[in-house]
Amino acid sequence: MYSFSIVDLYLSDYYLSHTLSFNPSHPSRMAEVILVNEYDEPIGTLEKMEAHRRGILHRAFSVFVFDRQGRMLLQQRALSKYHSGGLWTNACCSHPRPGEDTQAAARKRLQEELGFDTEIKPLFTFTYKAQFENGLTEHEFDHVFIGTYDGDILPNAAEVMAYRYETFAQIEAELFQQPEKFTAWFGIAFLRVGRV
Repeated sequence: MYSFSIVDLYLSDYYLSHTLSFNPSHPSRMAEVILVNEYDEPIGTLEKMEAHRRGILHRAFSVFVFDRQGRMLLQQRALSKYHSGGLWTNACCSHPRPGEDTQAAARKRLQEELGFDTEIKPLFTFTYKAQFENGLTEHEFDHVFIGTYDGDILPNAAEVMAYRYETFAQIEAELFQQPEKFTAWFGIAFLRVGRV
């Protein structure tokens, strides 16, 4: 159970109304997502972009990775991503495919985007809704996982433009000063990760 401050509400309001870019030619547009109800119970599947056109709630995951000094790994999304290209966010995020375990999908995606694997554990879930500038809507039931990693990072250039480790305080300051540099879901999840 979380309590929210005025700052949390401000950030939530900002991110829920934040507009994002969209590239309809990106190959991920044909993937299917798992549609869920408010309790994360599957109710069907739908082509990914159709789910975003209709703003239907679907399952997603976000992975937060820390090094042994407690710094958080951030990635800057590639400009070719179908939305939020060039924005900073957590280590990785995506959607499990139909029939795929969410935690296993999260570890697989970490390998695909950043070239490493590490143990992760579930932290919390949250639901958010963010509108795209072209009328599409991101509406996700997001499973947040956390892990620790200190090894080599081999980013996939098709997914990741850059990466960096920063302290919680450094990220928090940047998030307050320039929230437009970060993805919609990161601004919401980051504050909750910091409380756990």
